[in-house]
Amino acid sequence: MKEIITVSQLNDNIKFLLEETFGFVWVEGEVSNLRRPQSGHVYFTLKDEKSQIRAVFFRQFGRFRQDIGFDLEEGTSILCRARLSVYPPRGEYQLIVESVEPRGIGALQKIFEQLKARLAAEGLFDEQYKKSIPFLPETIGIITSPTGAVIKDILNITKRRFHCMNILVAPVRVQGAEAAAEVIQALRNLHAYGSVDVIIIARGGGSLEDLAPFNDETLAREIFQSTIPIVSAFGHETDFTICDFVADLRAPTPSAAAELVMPQRSELLAKLGKLKQRLISGYCRDLEDKRDALAGLQERLKDPRRFLIDLQIHLDALKERLLKSLHYERESLYAEIRQMELRLFHQSPARQIGEKKILIKNINKDIYVYFLSRLAAHKERLQKNSAVLESLNPLGVLRRGYSITRSLAGGMIIRQADALSIGENVNIQLARGSIDARVQKISQE
Repeated sequence: MKEIITVSQLNDNIKFLLEETFGFVWVEGEVSNLRRPQSGHVYFTLKDEKSQIRAVFFRQFGRFRQDIGFDLEEGTSILCRARLSVYPPRGEYQLIVESVEPRGIGALQKIFEQLKARLAAEGLFDEQYKKSIPFLPETIGIITSPTGAVIKDILNITKRRFHCMNILVAPVRVQGAEAAAEVIQALRNLHAYGSVDVIIIARGGGSLEDLAPFNDETLAREIFQSTIPIVSAFGHETDFTICDFVADLRAPTPSAAAELVMPQRSELLAKLGKLKQRLISGYCRDLEDKRDALAGLQERLKDPRRFLIDLQIHLDALKERLLKSLHYERESLYAEIRQMELRLFHQSPARQIGEKKILIKNINKDIYVYFLSRLAAHKERLQKNSAVLESLNPLGVLRRGYSITRSLAGGMIIRQADALSIGENVNIQLARGSIDARVQKISQE
């Protein structure tokens, strides 16, 4: 008799045979019939032009988008690393997917658009987070291939535009699976270096596959978190990457990035020369204005000697009045004393004589005190008048910064500009000493 087995046994045998025979396989195809139940697993069909096979991406193998870098969608071309297995309850064989990679230009473009939309929604592209590029950086960090034409172009432009600029090159691969990780590490190394003012990330043009490392989400977030301004320069003017949108400034080409970051040294020197000339011209104009203002003030200044003469006359008059007043007071006091002495002479009793002597002594004391007080008052008045006179002394005026100009020819004091002629010698009297000068310019204002 033939051996009889159940359906379950048959399916189990098929499962064992397939899993032991094939192990892990790489399968390429297009996603269809995509389902995401509440369990978190992803079920889909992988197909090509002639056939199809069921596939499942179990949740325990990863968090899908976070691990593979994109969302699975209908029609996406992918390359799966999977195990071939059988689901015994239904007798269906399927792929147990463990990793997924995009395939083809359409898939890469779709992943690019997904990541771009997601990061834009998070605000990583917003202008408010863009850092300004320093006007004249001391050190420029460059992340690129050390052997490509890009670094040569940047160094040539640097030598031509600003030969003394410090360039720090962080060599990385700019293509392939390891390129994004190397660029991230290069960024961290330049930050750790501590004295880099701006960073250029650059590579030559290429296809969407060639630029794939610069569409990496981890690299984009690293650029966004950078405290150093970053300039992206990938390929040609029409090439765009995710890093271009996150960077603080996008340059159309690597050569343009070098020109945007470093100014032309000759142009800076020319601008400095112009600013220096403007500063000198402004200073000369200001000095000329000050000279004109000084000349106007000198013209307005009047001869103080007439005020001095009037005050001297007034002081003499006050002095004469004071002397007359003192003489009158003294004569009056002497007359009064003589009268008292005469009255005393006519009154001979000793008691009256003694009283009169005491009275005379007190009167003499009062007269002396009165005389001293009047004398002190007149001295104080004299001192005040002397102080007023001293304040109007022309020498005091000279000590405040004024001067008296005389013609050397006749010694005449010059009160207006038209009293002199160009080339005439003058003497300028100052508070201390004098200056002989020659007239070079006459202004009537």
